[in-house]
Amino acid sequence: MRNWLIIILAVFVVGFGIFWGKADPDLRRLILHLPTNTDVLFWSTSQRDAAFRSMDRMPILVESRMVPAGKNIHHLPMGVPLDVGVDVDAYMKDQRTAGLIILQDGKIRLEKYGLDFSSDGRWTSFSVAKSITSTLVGVAIMDGFIKNVNDMVSAYIPDLKGSVYDHVTIKQLLTMTSGVKWNEDYGDPQSDVAKFNNHKAEPCMDATVSYMRNLKREAAPGTKWVYKTGETNLIGVLVSSATKKNLSTYLSQKIWQPFGMEQDASWLLGDTDHEISGCCIQASTRDFARFGLFILGKGIINGDPVLPNDWVAEATGNHINTNEPGYGYGYQWWTLNDGAFSARGIFGQGIFIDPKRNLIIASNSNWPQATDSQGGGHGRKRLAFYRQVQLAIDREEKL
Repeated sequence: MRNWLIIILAVFVVGFGIFWGKADPDLRRLILHLPTNTDVLFWSTSQRDAAFRSMDRMPILVESRMVPAGKNIHHLPMGVPLDVGVDVDAYMKDQRTAGLIILQDGKIRLEKYGLDFSSDGRWTSFSVAKSITSTLVGVAIMDGFIKNVNDMVSAYIPDLKGSVYDHVTIKQLLTMTSGVKWNEDYGDPQSDVAKFNNHKAEPCMDATVSYMRNLKREAAPGTKWVYKTGETNLIGVLVSSATKKNLSTYLSQKIWQPFGMEQDASWLLGDTDHEISGCCIQASTRDFARFGLFILGKGIINGDPVLPNDWVAEATGNHINTNEPGYGYGYQWWTLNDGAFSARGIFGQGIFIDPKRNLIIASNSNWPQATDSQGGGHGRKRLAFYRQVQLAIDREEKL
């Protein structure tokens, strides 16, 4: 019996050695630093380094759905290298940046990678997904599945009837001005943002809907801005309910394939099989930049509009001021007073779009803290870098 155990152990060791030798570096990193829970806000830096590039390869913790790319790739030609005027390598080290791409006039002016990441990998987006989710509302309006943003949310999500959301419009969800009380404190394990993804749904009901319908009101709809990831998840449920398609399929069919994204993406799922639409699209940094190009081009693909004519201007305009100085908010886009706007995700994910300069900056990172409110000032430093890029382009124009 003992000899048989030794043989079995030897076979296991040899087999694991072969597997380990052939496994790609990202998978080995994930195995060594696999998080033991789904509370990403409380993972260690090494766990985040491993997981952010492999969130869709962690089925023990969370399931995902693929967003297939098409065969025709939107080529990104190389442009003249941009002299930003700052030490980009030092900036990326401070930001703990995995991928950084600057596009101008549709050409790559700068592309760099760190944290052993590359153009071949997928990195998680966190709340950058909010801007993609809101864009799908525009697509659904263009397709006739949603009448307009002034419709009541409960008309598309019947389980919200009789709740605090019964008289909230789609536009108020998009601008986060529902007036519903919510706590988005990433450092508090008892906050709504920390608890709602683990909420056990009522029978035959989406988990997000089940959680959100029991919240309380703190202001009249349309009068107060409060950042609420849970409401973006409601937007996702609304779109999938209206279109009768899951968000991954709809995104793939309407944008990812026809625009020419280079790689398949993925979208993490909640317990009730809906995409976590306020978060968690995994894609390459180049494809996040391509999504910026799609928005910069006003949602037109091969001459055909995918979005209503005025959607991008409306979605990226300033509808209400936020509690962050200098920032306003559109339809799940952060707006700036110079006409630029951005998609932002915790731990340093972002797509910055400046229509005046035909500029896009896509970045993926793993900041030491989730947001500036927890210290470090990484968001402030990132905005300063954006401004440096704008100045560098302006200097070129003067030459």
